[in-house]
Amino acid sequence: MKIAAVTDDGMTICQHFGRAPLYVVVTVEDGKVVSKETRPKAGHHTFALEETHTEEPGQPHGYDAASQSKHAAMATNIADCQVLLAGGMGWGAYESLQSYKIEAVVTDVVGIDEAVAAYLDGSLPNLFDRLH
Repeated sequence: MKIAAVTDDGMTICQHFGRAPLYVVVTVEDGKVVSKETRPKAGHHTFALEETHTEEPGQPHGYDAASQSKHAAMATNIADCQVLLAGGMGWGAYESLQSYKIEAVVTDVVGIDEAVAAYLDGSLPNLFDRLH
């Protein structure tokens, strides 16, 4: 199993999926962490020069074609992962990740190692109230 966490610094979970520049990918075998690697992540910094407001009036944020394309770009580097840990994200991104068979878990746990351990022992709640 591979668990990805969005991060700014390689140690802590970023508070927003779209803003993080990196992933830390943790490989777990037989319930134990066997490796970690850092991967680049597309995000708001990548798309800064692109038009970002393509939603139709009344359409929820993150569901328009442009947003879905951005979510796909952000998921590319973790296509081999089963889980993503983030401090927050939009509903559009959350549901896009589900469509790629990636379980998104929104958490208030700050440390990546601590969050991974809590996920593995089943004690990491998914804080849906942090979705926007």
